[in-house]
Amino acid sequence: MTRKVLVLGGAGYIGSHVAKALALRGDIPIVIDNLSSGHEAFVRWGPLLKADIREQAALDAAFRTFKPDAVMHFAASIEVGLGEQNPIEFWNNNVAGSLSVLSATKTHGCRNLVFSSTCAVYGTPERLPLSETHPRRPINTYGRTKLAIEQALEDAARAGEINFAALRYFNAAGASPDGDLGEAHDPETHLIPLALQAADGTGTPLKLFGTDYDTPDGSCVRDFIHVSDLARGHLRALDRLLGRDESFACNLGTGHGVSVLEVLKAVAEVVGRPVPHSVHARRAGDPAELYANTGYACHMLGFKTFRSSIKGIVTDAWNYHRMNAQAPAPMLAAR
Repeated sequence: MTRKVLVLGGAGYIGSHVAKALALRGDIPIVIDNLSSGHEAFVRWGPLLKADIREQAALDAAFRTFKPDAVMHFAASIEVGLGEQNPIEFWNNNVAGSLSVLSATKTHGCRNLVFSSTCAVYGTPERLPLSETHPRRPINTYGRTKLAIEQALEDAARAGEINFAALRYFNAAGASPDGDLGEAHDPETHLIPLALQAADGTGTPLKLFGTDYDTPDGSCVRDFIHVSDLARGHLRALDRLLGRDESFACNLGTGHGVSVLEVLKAVAEVVGRPVPHSVHARRAGDPAELYANTGYACHMLGFKTFRSSIKGIVTDAWNYHRMNAQAPAPMLAAR
């Protein structure tokens, strides 16, 4: 059965991968994106409506025109540092925008919504691996805005207005195996693309923050999940929502951590050159380790990862980087 899915923020890194996955299985992704950080060239599997989710009239028009079966919501400001510098704008974009979305879903009777949440809602881990029962005590603006949206979803679900899946993912990484989609943030702040740029000389030496953590090699440990695995998790969550009158939240990760120095080693092996880097003091608020308990996602969604070895993630990211390094930003991956 072909379904129409409104993909908010579908011109961005994760949203575009999910839109592609929807189309490849026969669904119709309808992307709404203001292109403030997304790329028009990433939207090739369905229509693109250039609009901001805070524009209620634009949302209403999209619901009336396309009559979607479900919504997948990726539209958000995500850079943690920028959130600390400009929290009001983060709250306006993330929370006010999401309330506009909820208003539209209620008005137009679209009950099913998959929400792009984050492990940042947990805050500093009290125990590892992080499970869905861990207290939600975010320590930054980004995490607090995502928690506020989760709470709004929970209230709407209790009132019978919506069914939702809040997917709390860990470190999304990698690129589509065919090389047509990948990370293209401006500015780039994510570890793997920065390490690749440093290794091949297209970027500056990587800044490594902290080598004195209580971890096996002294560097931070994070749970890196391949973006293609992440996209599959979203499709499984959507199918569960459409098949059952039930809301839920679950982690999407691999269940194990990889250290920053292990990432640099993998990059060096794939690129064939070491990663130039300098060591700096720890950043405030960076926990030593973050990795998911994935048992609930396995139970709820039958979710497993297939491409999320760190070598596989880096290999796909490197292939994308080589294919797109010389492309101007607005044309990335446009082939």
